[in-house]
Amino acid sequence: MKKNYRFKSFYRHSHPGSGKVPVKQMIRIMKIYVVLVCLTLGELFATNIRAQNISLRMEQQNLSEALAAIEQKTDYHFFYNARLVDVSKKVSINVSDMKLEEALTQLLHNVNIDYKLVKDQIVLFPKGDTYVVKMVEELIKEIEEKNSRKEIERVNLLLEKTAKGLNSVMQNMVRGTVTDQDGIPLPGVNIVVKGTTTGTQTDFDGKYTIAANQGQVLVFSYVGQKTTEITVGSSGVVDLQMEEDAQALEEVIVVAYGTVKKESFVGSATQINTEKLEGRSLTNVSQALEGASPGVQFTPSSGQPGSSPEIRIRGFSSVNLTNEPIYVVDGAIFTGDIASLNMNDVESFTILKDAASTSLYGAGAANGVVMITTKKGKSGKSRFTLDVSQGITQRSIPEYNRVNPKQYYEGMWEALRNSNALPGDPDIEAANQFASENIYKNNFLGYNPFDVPGDQLVGLDGKINPNANVIYDDLDWQKELFKTGYRSNIDFSYQGGTEKTDFFASINYLKESAYVINSNFERISARLNINTQPFDWFKTGLNIAASNSVSDQAVDGTTRNTSLVNPFRTTRAIGPIYPIYQHDPVTGEYILDDAGKRMYDHGDGDQIRGPGATPGRHPIQENLLNIDRDKNFNINTRGYADFYFWKDFTFTTNLAFDKRFHTNNDYWNNIVGDAAPAGRARKTAFNVLGVTFNQLLRYSTSIDEHNIEVLAGHESRKREVDQIAGGRRNQIVDGNIEFSNYVDITELSSYFREFNRESFFSRANYDYDNRYYVSGSIRTDGSSRFHSDRRWGTFWSVGGAWRLSNEKFLKNVSWIDQLKLRTSYGEVGNDGGDIHTGTSGLSFFAFRSLYELGDNNAAEAGITQQLTSGNPDLKWEANAQTDVALEFSFFNGRLSGEIEYYNRTTEDLIFERPVPVSAGFENILENIGDMYNRGVEITLGGNIIRNDNFNWRLDVNASTIKNRITRLPQEEIINGTKKLMVGKSIYDFWLRQWYGVDPADGAPLFIWDPETLDTDEYQQPLQDSDVREVNGRLVTTNQNKALFDYSGTSIPDVFGSISNVFRYKGLSLTTLFTYQIGGKTYDSNYQSIMNAGEYGSAWSTDILKRWQQPGDITDVPRVGVDGAHRNAANAGTSSRWLVDSDFIALRQVNLAYNFPDHLVEALGVDGLRIYMNGENLFAITKRKGLEPTQNFNGTTQNRFTPARVLTFGLNVQF
Repeated sequence: MKKNYRFKSFYRHSHPGSGKVPVKQMIRIMKIYVVLVCLTLGELFATNIRAQNISLRMEQQNLSEALAAIEQKTDYHFFYNARLVDVSKKVSINVSDMKLEEALTQLLHNVNIDYKLVKDQIVLFPKGDTYVVKMVEELIKEIEEKNSRKEIERVNLLLEKTAKGLNSVMQNMVRGTVTDQDGIPLPGVNIVVKGTTTGTQTDFDGKYTIAANQGQVLVFSYVGQKTTEITVGSSGVVDLQMEEDAQALEEVIVVAYGTVKKESFVGSATQINTEKLEGRSLTNVSQALEGASPGVQFTPSSGQPGSSPEIRIRGFSSVNLTNEPIYVVDGAIFTGDIASLNMNDVESFTILKDAASTSLYGAGAANGVVMITTKKGKSGKSRFTLDVSQGITQRSIPEYNRVNPKQYYEGMWEALRNSNALPGDPDIEAANQFASENIYKNNFLGYNPFDVPGDQLVGLDGKINPNANVIYDDLDWQKELFKTGYRSNIDFSYQGGTEKTDFFASINYLKESAYVINSNFERISARLNINTQPFDWFKTGLNIAASNSVSDQAVDGTTRNTSLVNPFRTTRAIGPIYPIYQHDPVTGEYILDDAGKRMYDHGDGDQIRGPGATPGRHPIQENLLNIDRDKNFNINTRGYADFYFWKDFTFTTNLAFDKRFHTNNDYWNNIVGDAAPAGRARKTAFNVLGVTFNQLLRYSTSIDEHNIEVLAGHESRKREVDQIAGGRRNQIVDGNIEFSNYVDITELSSYFREFNRESFFSRANYDYDNRYYVSGSIRTDGSSRFHSDRRWGTFWSVGGAWRLSNEKFLKNVSWIDQLKLRTSYGEVGNDGGDIHTGTSGLSFFAFRSLYELGDNNAAEAGITQQLTSGNPDLKWEANAQTDVALEFSFFNGRLSGEIEYYNRTTEDLIFERPVPVSAGFENILENIGDMYNRGVEITLGGNIIRNDNFNWRLDVNASTIKNRITRLPQEEIINGTKKLMVGKSIYDFWLRQWYGVDPADGAPLFIWDPETLDTDEYQQPLQDSDVREVNGRLVTTNQNKALFDYSGTSIPDVFGSISNVFRYKGLSLTTLFTYQIGGKTYDSNYQSIMNAGEYGSAWSTDILKRWQQPGDITDVPRVGVDGAHRNAANAGTSSRWLVDSDFIALRQVNLAYNFPDHLVEALGVDGLRIYMNGENLFAITKRKGLEPTQNFNGTTQNRFTPARVLTFGLNVQF
């Protein structure tokens, strides 16, 4: 006999409150009941629906009649809730012998109803709502796995006893839609049946379905919205328009030793949360800070995978000590390797910028604080997350434009000709003849890459033979150096928790090969974070992370800028006529070795490269043969215990342990390069230990409208560095770089350094009625760097804020959401910061005069005094900062932002002061300088478009910095392209003043310096052959007589970022642009390829604009290598090489798609996202090849420029 199990049949004889069963048992029984009903109580393995066909014809009939007709014609039954599915809708169908599945699809197409086939049941539900279906599928699997008839019988018995209660529960399914105050659907709203564990979330369209009885209470909660409770009525539909919660909207930010709501925060901070970090392909977590906050300058990390960028927060606090901020990871100063952290483990960054927010970190916080908070578990359903991405790396900054072989040969011919005679000279024809006959010979260029004889290559007119063709195809050295690298990242995490315990565990594998040969990075990391509160009065947690990395390092172009082994310099500077491999000079065919492999051309054989092309060296081969390998193992631990007592008191103790084990293996090959033919090996090993232990006592209470919080604490920090280094040379056999394979010891040294800080601190916060806020802090630090009489420094801050928007006179101004005025003043210190090796920056023993060991004379021991004396009166550099800001939010969050002014002064700058030689040393460290940084920061954010389907948010920030020195130990200090003087910045350029080019003879001209006169007679300079008068101005062709003067600064006028977030349903697009206006860069890289003074060196295409004959108007002097007309000053250091640093760069793009809930649930997962991400995509600069943000001081090196990284990823939650 056919049975029809419909919800509506039970609804007719049920009523609220009848047959009550305990909630947990009721839900469990409900699930079993649904399964058994769907299986029709014994017909578990009914015929597949796809095996039946049906014929049916109906016109404008109720859906209920169509369903009844289908039940009569088939063995299947419909299963639905009459309150969720409207079967009174009119439908039409006309099918003949059609598969039932196809007929159902046609029938339900226009009535917004979907179906699910479950054995011989057809479950109907609102389209897009799979709440019940998911439960049915899970329990079908559960029941079928039991495989026991006794289990089914036991369930049937249970059903008989509780059927009445089950009917009520099953029938009372509640659905609805949740929107915000503007009517926009809210996805992810949490909905819980109060007093139970039954809960769900809204889908992307704000819709939900949940099982709840009439009279029960639904609790709706969402970040930034007021939590709302609604009692379920008889309709079974509960729609809700949520209201913004002004207090909940206030961002909770991580600060020193705790968290605070942004509404009550009186300092300056920027927080970057998880949603801004998702999908970014960053090997070093600190790269995420670029463009994230106003007032933060950033020099991108090099292209070496894992390398760290440099960061400056609100300018430059020191001349000789560190300007880097400190990193605080999970509440403790981090002394490990920042490259060891897994980006997917990071929950948020917080950048603390002013003294009110940093002063509680005292001595280390003069340059700001970057706080990193890692993820922890959340209570509720446990969740696995798998994130897999694959990508490529490429060079992001293009090479400078350089001349091709024909242009180069013609230009070098001219340089050789000009060395003997200039156009217009009587012997010019002889000079032309000499140049044509000799330019290809070994004394000059040495190579002829063309298919015509060298003496026929360049005519007497300086033009290349029109029949000449290049016969070598390997003249582009950078094509051999650069490649497409690959990046693979796999991250797997598991998190969850209960009311008392939460956990987060992750493991990550990252492998990235750079776009340069022999450069890569491979890291495995893991983290376990557990927090538990076993008692109301006690909570504890442990956060352990470990990582192991191996990295092959490319040559660091920053520290070895002009080294011949630096491939970035050498491949840029080598002329475009020199091949990478050996060739037959006539046919151009490759010369092969006995193994059939191409042989590298060192340029010192029968053909000899010009001196500017480094004969005898080969940057490609050297970098393939040499080894520079770093191995790092890091373990980082954070543990804490909280004790709650006397209602308002909390005692916390924290222990942080960071340990880094580092080894570096260097090998210089024995074939070509610096160590040839002997071969050389070096090994360095050090380990760094950092331990922080603190105890915190908090008191927090509220009395009516008064809120008070007091913190008192003590902290001990210890840092140890233990290093050993050794080297040997004269390699015995190939393929072994261990010391036993070398004959002679070249180096063997070791040292141990220990640095300690002891601190006592306190902070008090007070607010009245969420309108007036006051905060103050004080910290006393003792540093082992200083003498015991000067060891202790006291740092403090005070700040206040006024929330004008909470005042009565603004309460009723509907368009003002938030308006807050805040100000602060505070002092922090700088004792040199943490250093890894103890060999740079301020010594760990700065107050002592030290001696060098190891300066032995053969077997006789030797000791020498260091050139810089210690000073027992040395003390901290003190940094004081004033901050005033206005924070606002208008038009229901449509427009928000901050306007902020800061004044940051540094007193007692540490300098090395020269002393008489009779003192026994050259310099002494003293506190004898002052400086300030001032600026304005502006942040604006707006929801440009915000509706049901499409959202566009735009955020812009802009910052200014004015840096000035106000006191120095001497009148001036010159260092490279800079000169420090009172009234100037630390990055003002001090350069010879370039004037231009003399049209008469193409000579380079500089503004003449009158101080170079030997007498007081003004007319005497014109009697000097290298001093001329041009347009009424005295100029010189001798750079040594050029006038030095200030020529701008590297500090920009304005810098900042522009970010966009576009969202359309499940699709999102994020972009980040950074920009700079103003400032100068001294482009020494460009300078090197504008130097026409050496045969064999490459030229920029701008040399094609050179002076060539009298009367030419140009800013590029004549070319000439030697002889009477050689331009020694052609590429001399001067203001000629300054270029504007303005740029705009597309730093990041992320395109992601979150699959809709019904597809996600059909796949059996909780979430599915695919994404594409790009980093360092392009930059628009004043000159191709220029990297204006390479150094804060505005200089350039032949360095490993940043990589463009393109990735495609998949993120799955289940």
